[in-house]
Amino acid sequence: MRRATKTVRQSVSLPAPLAAKVRSMAKGRRLSANRILIELIENGIEADKRKQDEFFELAERFRSATDSKEVKRLGDQLRRMVLGA
Repeated sequence: MRRATKTVRQSVSLPAPLAAKVRSMAKGRRLSANRILIELIENGIEADKRKQDEFFELAERFRSATDSKEVKRLGDQLRRMVLGA
């Protein structure tokens, strides 16, 4: 028999427009607002992890690059990732 994952009650204050979007998403998908928040948080954590992995992979490619054009191109990509520009 599988044991249930322990849950922790966590209070979060949301700006009213964001709370309205969450409720709208929940209604549209016939889920609870709590379930939508869990999915959004899980997706955000996964996206953040992917972004971090992409950054380290790009940094490794930059570090090991020998061609000056490739170094410049990878450096520009790193700069855009870090500065967002």
